[in-house]
Amino acid sequence: MIGIILGSPSDLPVAQKGLDLLEELGIPHKMWTLSAHRTPDRLREVIEKSPQIKAWVGFAGLAAHLCGAMAAHTIVPVLGVPVPAGPLQGEDALLSMVQMPPGIPVGVVGIGNARNGVLLAAQILAITDPHVAATLQEHRKAGQEKYG
Repeated sequence: MIGIILGSPSDLPVAQKGLDLLEELGIPHKMWTLSAHRTPDRLREVIEKSPQIKAWVGFAGLAAHLCGAMAAHTIVPVLGVPVPAGPLQGEDALLSMVQMPPGIPVGVVGIGNARNGVLLAAQILAITDPHVAATLQEHRKAGQEKYG
């Protein structure tokens, strides 16, 4: 299962394209809205008490501490999707995610690219889940036919 954490309810419009793709592909996921700053204890609790999650995707804008806070509480892969917000339109979030200290990595996709964030998480699941692997192969094949 993929865990999705939004740093704020305002991140949902960006995340929606990724959520829609997970629904379309039938890949199990669960979503929470939690803040690294406003609900740090709840964030830690959710991360630590979710052993069914095999990859996390965090959506955060501005200072974007969410993904780093997520990664601090798990060895499960954490992927960050910088949300285009504020005067820098996600550039600050991108830099916050890619500048993690050694030993606490966060994988990062492009600003606002929810689809790539959830696809990368699904690829992590596909390593051990043949059903997800087959689903992603079909999705990739459909994309090739569309543009090929």
